[in-house]
Amino acid sequence: MRTPLRPLSRRGLLTGTLGSAALLTMGGSLVGCGTKGAQQTEAGCVSEDLSGTEKKLAFSNWPQYMDVDDKDESRRPSLDEFITKTGIQVTYTEDINDNNEFFGKVQNQLAACQSTDRDIIVLTDWMAARMIRLGWIQKLDPAKIPNVQANLLPSLLKRPFDTENRISIPWQSGLAGLAYNGNVTRELRTVDELLTRPDLKGKVTALSEMRDTMGLLLGSNGHDPANFTPAQFDDALNKLKKAVDSGQIRKFTGNDYAPDLAKGDIAACIGWSGDIIQLATEDEKVQFVAPDSGVMLYSDNMMVPNKATHRGNAEALINYYYEPAVAAKLAAYVNYICPVKGAQAEMEKIDPELAGNPLIFPDEALLSKSKVFMALDEKQEREYEGKFQQVIGA
Repeated sequence: MRTPLRPLSRRGLLTGTLGSAALLTMGGSLVGCGTKGAQQTEAGCVSEDLSGTEKKLAFSNWPQYMDVDDKDESRRPSLDEFITKTGIQVTYTEDINDNNEFFGKVQNQLAACQSTDRDIIVLTDWMAARMIRLGWIQKLDPAKIPNVQANLLPSLLKRPFDTENRISIPWQSGLAGLAYNGNVTRELRTVDELLTRPDLKGKVTALSEMRDTMGLLLGSNGHDPANFTPAQFDDALNKLKKAVDSGQIRKFTGNDYAPDLAKGDIAACIGWSGDIIQLATEDEKVQFVAPDSGVMLYSDNMMVPNKATHRGNAEALINYYYEPAVAAKLAAYVNYICPVKGAQAEMEKIDPELAGNPLIFPDEALLSKSKVFMALDEKQEREYEGKFQQVIGA
């Protein structure tokens, strides 16, 4: 069943609370990126698993990121089915509104090898990479998550921050690309068009999420967003600066571009696939575009933090959501890229139109053009974010 347009998407909430600017202090250094003594090791911070005797699980997720019964919003059909099937009682909390804000909530405990009272947390690639780098996440047992091993999309295998898929498992994925409103402008195909076409001047927005905007610009210059040099980053940044200085780009946004695009107040933008799917349900002339130079692929990832005491129960839930029928039920509600092979065939039984939507079930041609932004170390993250923020005026 197609869901109505929701006022704020999960991906939009990524930047809606604190935004990328929250990464920077007045002095330009990263907040909470990792402080001396925060690093943990598997041997130094041992977690006990009580799943054998305690049938419970604490699951922290983003708002509007779980299927809800249309007639009873207190019911979450797929999660309720898991509870019935396994007997594991799940405390489900929508308390992640921004990656940095959530990092601030839990960093003191994780840095000190203390419990966060959460067994599963869901964070975006770059924050997942940071927490993994700090040694704050437990490794999963591949034997306990066979559905992940069998059904994870090939495009999400061997990501640079978790090459063995043992620490962070995609919950949902999405694409950053171009979008335009066909009611107010003609078709848009390339990043260069967005940044230079005279008829779009002052009617363009770009994302304040550095990895998405800069990833697209790197690709448009023929560079690999998954493996680039500082000089290549600067080259792409100069291209962005020219578009800002010329007035081509009106502003940088979280997902607050979506209402403006729907109304035609802006003509084109860099945007997220989940938002555009929702807008297109209301107006088919709002289109998402995957430029030939590539799109950015991101995921929000299920992880088990250190000192969580129900890793086995968490693995059972992760494995459950990689059953194609369950994954299809979830995807039909949230409208992001489903990371589970076989879910498309199951979606045919729920909503054939959604099953044919390439922004939920991308074909190989689209996935072949997708890139995951290069994993950054702490120094690189500080440097690149700082340069980007200077250009966008945040």
